[in-house]
Amino acid sequence: MNGNEYQAALDYVLSFADYERMSRSAIVFDLSRMEALLERLGDPHLAAKSVHIAGTKGKGSTSAMIASVLTASGYRTGLYTSPHLHTMRERIQVDGKPIEEKEFADLVNRLRPEIETVNRLKIAGELTTFEILSALAFVYFRENDVDFQVLETGLGGRLDATNVVEPAVCAITSISLDHTEVLGDTLARIATEKAGIIKPGCPVVCAPQHPEASAVIAGVCQEKGAALTTVGKDVTWQIKESSYSGQSFRLKGLRAEYDLSIPLLGEYQLDNAAIAVASLEVLANSGIRITPTSIAEGLSQVYWPGRLQVLQHNPLFIVDGAHNADSASKLRQALKRYFEFDNIVLIVGTSRDKDVAGIVAELANLSDNIIVTHSNNPRAATTSMLVAEFSKWGKTPSTTEAVAGAVDLALAKTKPGDLICATGSLFVVSEVIAYLKGLAPEHYSTQGPRQQSEDYS
Repeated sequence: MNGNEYQAALDYVLSFADYERMSRSAIVFDLSRMEALLERLGDPHLAAKSVHIAGTKGKGSTSAMIASVLTASGYRTGLYTSPHLHTMRERIQVDGKPIEEKEFADLVNRLRPEIETVNRLKIAGELTTFEILSALAFVYFRENDVDFQVLETGLGGRLDATNVVEPAVCAITSISLDHTEVLGDTLARIATEKAGIIKPGCPVVCAPQHPEASAVIAGVCQEKGAALTTVGKDVTWQIKESSYSGQSFRLKGLRAEYDLSIPLLGEYQLDNAAIAVASLEVLANSGIRITPTSIAEGLSQVYWPGRLQVLQHNPLFIVDGAHNADSASKLRQALKRYFEFDNIVLIVGTSRDKDVAGIVAELANLSDNIIVTHSNNPRAATTSMLVAEFSKWGKTPSTTEAVAGAVDLALAKTKPGDLICATGSLFVVSEVIAYLKGLAPEHYSTQGPRQQSEDYS
């Protein structure tokens, strides 16, 4: 197809409020817009069985694991996730294959009249970029006759655009403080928003949580008559061995015990795998054909880049999308647990609306050789902001105003036996991967015609 058609479709979708690139201060969450659009499209979200995943960290990995096993079980499976690393098309996949450029452009052109009609109705404002992408995914999955759609929430849960489905099972991954300006500044408030995906009578699988969060989730499950399975209590795992390419473990599930492996690092990924297996066992209990063999096959084949990912070995170069204090802490622990190195050269770039101080506090003592940078995302924290935070810990970072420059500087600073780690946001991680692999980035307008400049942070 003409590449301009795909670019025009991207530009149109991004011309609406895109809260991944804008300040969150003006967010208006209201499901009525989404419901109105889906009704006009013939309720495509109800065409397939749904697995719905919310949480602060790990929901993308968990979604990818569940989708991989369903595909290995012989089911045609849609996967909807966010954000993406290199192309918007990654967000909408069927059996591991992203939507094609032509399919994306055709869908946007077909849905555009309905989008404009809903916007003219002025139902709590205009549709957002995420709502439109969610509708595109639902229509694409229906037209591809998927048996299952695995859906990752974008932000929160209760009023998220994906929270229109009637799921066969819900999963809630690890909850920590993030998006506090929208979801609340306590774990209980954030857990309340995440637990908003729980439907009456729908089974729920939950990660190990802080007591404050687990109490909220248990209360919502009791109120809605939803059976709750908790990892660490009802489902347990024990690690067997690990290498740079993955880890193997034994898992005691609801229906069986399994010897499994995943090509993902980090003990938190074992929690995510346990959530995935328990969710799949819940489906199996309802008559869905899922076997121990397909579970093992699907998990061993899962692909989820940008999370504790080894990009190269000489020098050892790791990227991880840790973007809050909790995930930065897990990264710090994982680097010491999984890798051998003399010193770390640390590349850090964050979003300014994150807990920058908390992230820096977790990372500062990892290295004296720190490079701060920023991604091309409009929400990126400035290098001066990062320098100021690291200086509180007695660190004097080098600065670069482009991720590519940070990579070059890190490679120049590295000595034999050293490790490079780039972290702080998935936006930085995506640019590091693109630079090292020579990938051309998609072009996104920094400001669409429907967005006002003062909306940007």
